[in-house]
Amino acid sequence: MLLLLQYTLIFSSVLTLVALGGCFSEHSGVINLGLEGIMVMGGLGGALAMRYLSPNTPAFLLILVVILCAIALGALYSSLLAVACINFRADQTIVGTALNMLGTAGATVIVKAINTAANPDDVSSTIQYIEPKKNFIVNIGTFEFNWFMLIAVIAVIVAYLILYKTRFGLRLVACGENPQAADSVGINVFKMRWSGVLISGVLGGLGGICYLLAGVSEWKFENGVAGFGFLALAVMIFGQWKPIRIAMSALLFGAFRALSNVYFGFPALQSLNIPGSVYNMMPYIISLVVLAFTSRHSRAPKSEGIPYDKGLR
Repeated sequence: MLLLLQYTLIFSSVLTLVALGGCFSEHSGVINLGLEGIMVMGGLGGALAMRYLSPNTPAFLLILVVILCAIALGALYSSLLAVACINFRADQTIVGTALNMLGTAGATVIVKAINTAANPDDVSSTIQYIEPKKNFIVNIGTFEFNWFMLIAVIAVIVAYLILYKTRFGLRLVACGENPQAADSVGINVFKMRWSGVLISGVLGGLGGICYLLAGVSEWKFENGVAGFGFLALAVMIFGQWKPIRIAMSALLFGAFRALSNVYFGFPALQSLNIPGSVYNMMPYIISLVVLAFTSRHSRAPKSEGIPYDKGLR
């Protein structure tokens, strides 16, 4: 049971961070379907930092550098979405889908090139981070506390305060609801939407490295992030684009995802003789069921997905 709680909290942390990123982007009026690709690139930035940092690097400094690298690459990659969808008013769904495909492919090519340069016989897309990973984990008895669990809690609190208690947040939300009205009172809609997308890149990148550290001590980048970006979108919709509800939704989806990792430790579940692949599919099946029954009552930002045209009123 303790292992189930441990995996639930770490997977919930991943979903919370990425879903909050999508929340900021959509509140600004831009649908970010590219979260999957942003996660991959953020994970790549953090993994490369762990690979090249000295083994003697102090734990705090290592954690800080890894987080900053994940954030930087996630934000940089999300800027492609901002340029295409905000400046050139491209279709947001198509651009997001393209970013997902490009993210996994690009990361795979980069890692293979790095591995081949270091060893011509190594053509894998795998990065190992066995020792650096230990710096992110604190053993509390038999429970492994990951620092990203705390980061996710802080992110929820900060997101709530920004969106509902600051001028910036209120302006961001206004740009997603009625950008023409926001523009009429002097709010720069383009600037606010850029801010929303870059924040989604920061949180998506954090979610990416959190996902890598939640699993094994190496990652093959051609595997991507197993659909967690899309699962985070389901969490965001089920959470009604509100930080606290998103965190609660992430716990639900995270529990089903954790179950696929620890079902073998529950004799009652093993006695059902259900194949392991079914447990692996459960979080995605649950997301389809939940969205099918709740989507009609969802209230998305009114102007999300609609490119802003300053000339329209």
